[in-house]
Amino acid sequence: MKKFWKALLLIGSGLLLVVGAYVAYVYLTYHRVPDNVKLKPVNRNSQILQTNHPYKAMTFNIGYAAYPDNYSFFMDGGKYSRAFSKFSVLDDLNGIYQAVKQEDPALMFFQEVDTDGDRSFHVNEVQWLRDRMNGYSSVYAQNYNSAYLFYPLTRPIGKAKSGLLTLAQAKIADSTRYQLPIDTDFNKFMDLDRAISVTHIPVANGHQLAVINLHLSAFTKNAKVRKAQINKLFAKMTTEQQAGNYVIVAGDYNHDMLGNSPAVFKTTSKPMNWTHPFPADQLPKGFRIAKQGLAQAKVPSVRANGTPYRPGKTFTSIIDGFIVSDNVQVNRVHVKSLGFKNSDHNPEVMDFELK
Repeated sequence: MKKFWKALLLIGSGLLLVVGAYVAYVYLTYHRVPDNVKLKPVNRNSQILQTNHPYKAMTFNIGYAAYPDNYSFFMDGGKYSRAFSKFSVLDDLNGIYQAVKQEDPALMFFQEVDTDGDRSFHVNEVQWLRDRMNGYSSVYAQNYNSAYLFYPLTRPIGKAKSGLLTLAQAKIADSTRYQLPIDTDFNKFMDLDRAISVTHIPVANGHQLAVINLHLSAFTKNAKVRKAQINKLFAKMTTEQQAGNYVIVAGDYNHDMLGNSPAVFKTTSKPMNWTHPFPADQLPKGFRIAKQGLAQAKVPSVRANGTPYRPGKTFTSIIDGFIVSDNVQVNRVHVKSLGFKNSDHNPEVMDFELK
């Protein structure tokens, strides 16, 4: 019996040592990408944007090509932490690309695009998309490079490098990544780093179009963090506007962009971390959310990931979209209904002109 307790003590001590070493690894390897990082555009298109000309923009959170309609995610109460297979990642990427190709947008904004990740079977999704969209100039902004997350224990989500990819059928002059405020407690290891990219595209009248690609925090419960992220976004929008630029903000806001999505989609009014109403009443003067017709169309841009998608039963909302400055005329905006076949998001498309 004495030997049994001794062996048990040794095993327990060994486990504590392993856990302690892992916690130390996570903390010691944690770092944030610095603020105000100049990015390197890849220019494959020399076109200059024109005023009073119809263009199309599209924003799509691709969920690192791991969320087909029959997928459920562990952090939302579902089963899985990684994509089903490398084949499923490539299959979802192809479906995503076909949807974009069908719209042929002049501006394309992707979020949650992995360059390397256990969860996406190490497919370089940025390069995959660039190879197929070779008529576009592009710029990539890394959101995070996470440590190996050993959770859930049965199939850890692992390491991931992921970020924002902006593409344009035009010349890109320059681009900068700006760090966003995030949680400073243990939650920073789950919600990971956050940023926006601000990219300048020349316009024929001598001004520039400033396009901002973003993916705000999804899992934080800290209202101060949400507010601080939005405040920094608003400050950058205002800076670009005051410089005389056209401004388009596109991406995944992780806020209810309609303000009344529960009424539109007949779902619970109790907000999740990513469904708090977007503070539209606090937008800087001269900006507005492009949302005309979205409530009437009732096509959601996101689904809950706790279970596979079931039309009419799964929680849905609109958390993706566009904010534009007053010198951008919005002719039409709609969510492209894909049935969440290749991502837990549907893309949103905006027809616009620069005035």
